[in-house]
Amino acid sequence: MEENKQQESNKQALASGGGVQPAPAQQQQGQQNQQHRSRKRQARKDERRRNTLVIDSNEVELSERVVKMARVAKVVKGGRRFSFNALTAIGDSDQYVGLGFGKAKEVPEAIRKSIEDGKKNVVKVKKQGNTIPHMVMGRYKSAKVMLKPAAPGTGIIAGAAVRAVIELGGVKDILTKARGSSNSLNIAKATIDGLRQLSSASDAKKRRHLTLPEVFGDYSKNRRNEKREVLGIKVASSVATKTEEASSKEVVE
Repeated sequence: MEENKQQESNKQALASGGGVQPAPAQQQQGQQNQQHRSRKRQARKDERRRNTLVIDSNEVELSERVVKMARVAKVVKGGRRFSFNALTAIGDSDQYVGLGFGKAKEVPEAIRKSIEDGKKNVVKVKKQGNTIPHMVMGRYKSAKVMLKPAAPGTGIIAGAAVRAVIELGGVKDILTKARGSSNSLNIAKATIDGLRQLSSASDAKKRRHLTLPEVFGDYSKNRRNEKREVLGIKVASSVATKTEEASSKEVVE
């Protein structure tokens, strides 16, 4: 009887246009799921915008380089409409680099639009000398680009799309490898994603609340000892030096 009454009340509610009201627990769960999805969307937006700047072209002198131009066609009832799209990298060849994409019916207008779009998506490149501080893997859709530090004098080992972004970013020595997609737009955006992930030692110190010696440990001392051993310079171990100091103190006493 109770089920029949519930069904009748639901039918009356549907007939009146009100619909079946969800239970309070279901409504609360739905609100929590919606909040969780909104937080995930915001986190993805923040991740994409990390280290992204909007700079004034009057303050920083930017140069541009067209990475790729393509003529595309749209099929309509009367035939085909042709237009052009341009992928342009901009930067100051020191520490700022950006990537823009523009479409128009004429080539100059497409390039102008891509340059304006690139100025809104400028990344500050974290460098260590003429190379990058650590290895990163940039991703965009199906494209993956590995960026790896290189020794001085190596130069830029990269393809056309990656080279344009890296050179305008001011990096002189780097090793790269592109995998997955062969689309220039995807590869260039994957390169920008990798440059966004770069962080310096000072950034790691602030993030981990440690001093630089604590961050690096005994790495610098070990590297110095390795170089001395290669050159044939005798390296005294810390234990030996401590024993020598202790013996010298005993002799003095």
